[in-house]
Amino acid sequence: MPWFRRYGCFHLPVSVPGTIVTLGALAFCVQVFLAIDRHSHSVTDTLYGVYPFIIPTLLLLDWVATRTSERREARP
Repeated sequence: MPWFRRYGCFHLPVSVPGTIVTLGALAFCVQVFLAIDRHSHSVTDTLYGVYPFIIPTLLLLDWVATRTSERREARP
Protein backbone atom coordinates (compact mmCIF):
# COMPACT_ATOMS: atom_id res chain seq x y z
CA MET A 1 0.00 0.00 0.00
CA PRO A 2 1.51 3.36 -1.01
CA TRP A 3 2.08 6.04 1.62
CA PHE A 4 1.89 8.99 -0.79
CA ARG A 5 0.25 9.88 -4.09
CA ARG A 6 1.83 12.33 -6.48
CA TYR A 7 -0.21 15.37 -7.54
CA GLY A 8 1.80 17.47 -9.97
CA CYS A 9 5.04 18.40 -8.21
CA PHE A 10 3.78 17.45 -4.76
CA HIS A 11 3.26 14.24 -2.83
CA LEU A 12 0.22 14.03 -0.57
CA PRO A 13 -0.10 11.40 2.14
CA VAL A 14 -2.78 8.78 1.49
CA SER A 15 -2.11 6.47 4.45
CA VAL A 16 -1.47 6.66 8.18
CA PRO A 17 2.33 6.18 7.93
CA GLY A 18 2.53 8.90 5.27
CA THR A 19 0.50 11.27 7.43
CA ILE A 20 2.69 10.56 10.48
CA VAL A 21 5.90 11.20 8.51
CA THR A 22 4.48 14.43 7.04
CA LEU A 23 3.21 15.74 10.38
CA GLY A 24 6.50 14.86 12.06
CA ALA A 25 8.49 16.76 9.44
CA LEU A 26 6.18 19.77 9.64
CA ALA A 27 6.26 19.77 13.46
CA PHE A 28 10.06 19.70 13.37
CA CYS A 29 10.15 22.61 10.89
CA VAL A 30 7.79 24.70 13.00
CA GLN A 31 9.76 23.96 16.17
CA VAL A 32 13.05 24.93 14.50
CA PHE A 33 11.53 28.12 13.11
CA LEU A 34 10.16 29.18 16.50
CA ALA A 35 13.40 28.39 18.34
CA ILE A 36 15.57 30.29 15.87
CA ASP A 37 13.16 33.19 15.40
CA ARG A 38 13.07 33.73 19.15
CA HIS A 39 16.75 34.72 19.12
CA SER A 40 16.91 36.46 15.74
CA HIS A 41 17.18 40.19 15.25
CA SER A 42 15.98 40.35 11.67
CA VAL A 43 14.26 38.38 8.95
CA THR A 44 17.64 37.57 7.43
CA ASP A 45 18.88 36.12 10.72
CA THR A 46 15.83 33.88 10.83
CA LEU A 47 16.20 32.72 7.22
CA TYR A 48 19.91 31.99 7.60
CA GLY A 49 19.19 30.10 10.81
CA VAL A 50 16.34 27.88 9.60
CA TYR A 51 17.74 27.10 6.14
CA PRO A 52 20.21 24.38 7.27
CA PHE A 53 17.41 22.55 9.09
CA ILE A 54 14.27 23.02 7.01
CA ILE A 55 15.66 22.38 3.51
CA PRO A 56 17.25 18.99 4.40
CA THR A 57 14.08 17.99 6.25
CA LEU A 58 11.89 18.77 3.25
CA LEU A 59 14.33 17.00 0.92
CA LEU A 60 14.23 13.93 3.15
CA LEU A 61 10.43 14.06 3.19
CA ASP A 62 10.40 14.27 -0.61
CA TRP A 63 12.80 11.32 -0.84
CA VAL A 64 10.61 9.21 1.47
CA ALA A 65 7.50 10.23 -0.45
CA THR A 66 9.10 9.34 -3.77
CA ARG A 67 10.21 5.93 -2.50
CA THR A 68 6.84 5.06 -0.94
CA SER A 69 4.46 6.47 -3.55
CA GLU A 70 2.60 4.36 -6.05
CA ARG A 71 4.55 3.60 -9.18
CA ARG A 72 3.32 4.97 -12.48
CA GLU A 73 3.55 2.56 -15.37
CA ALA A 74 5.15 3.85 -18.55
CA ARG A 75 2.69 4.31 -21.39
CA PRO A 76 3.69 2.98 -24.79
